[in-house]
Amino acid sequence: MTRNTITMVMMAALLAVGGTMAMANEVTESDGSSLEFMREEEKLARDVYLALGESWGVPVFENIARAEQQHMDAVLGLLEANGIEDPALGSGVFANEELQRLYDDLIARGETSLEEALSVGALIEEVDIEDLRQSIAATEDTDIAMVYERLLAGSYNHLRAFVSQLDRLGVDYEPVVLGEDSFDEIVEDSRGRRPGPGRGRGPGGRRS
Repeated sequence: MTRNTITMVMMAALLAVGGTMAMANEVTESDGSSLEFMREEEKLARDVYLALGESWGVPVFENIARAEQQHMDAVLGLLEANGIEDPALGSGVFANEELQRLYDDLIARGETSLEEALSVGALIEEVDIEDLRQSIAATEDTDIAMVYERLLAGSYNHLRAFVSQLDRLGVDYEPVVLGEDSFDEIVEDSRGRRPGPGRGRGPGGRRS
């Protein structure tokens, strides 16, 4: 048996037992950290929405939580493809201390009223959008960029959904993370207006 044959047999054996080393792609340290963070950030959204959905019984939370699970699964696929350990822990628990503090703060805020709960949802999507945009700009990996673009499109839809729910309550949501122009571009509908009546801009560019 030649050396090349031995090598091929060893590789086949690794694949047969599910060895990930032979299948893992090369990934930069920056991309690896981004994937780990994004996996937990999407989990934060899911966990917050599940908790607030249980508290307030508003379907938008449960519906978007299901979408966030799909986002989590998409990032998990990238982690596994690149041989990176999944950082996700149990519900409401995060390896990243910053995300843990944010989760605790958002849950406490969202439990105070339905308006605050919906505002928490909008804020989470703003943060997701900003982080995804930065991550897309930073990566040269086409697979990662493609998944992040899908997640970004989903976050646009989620932000619109929360803003629409707030509009129904008569609340004019003001962006916290995104710039006004970027925010307005996302939430405008096909007619060039924000969802709900009376959402034009008054003097000085303020919403009326």
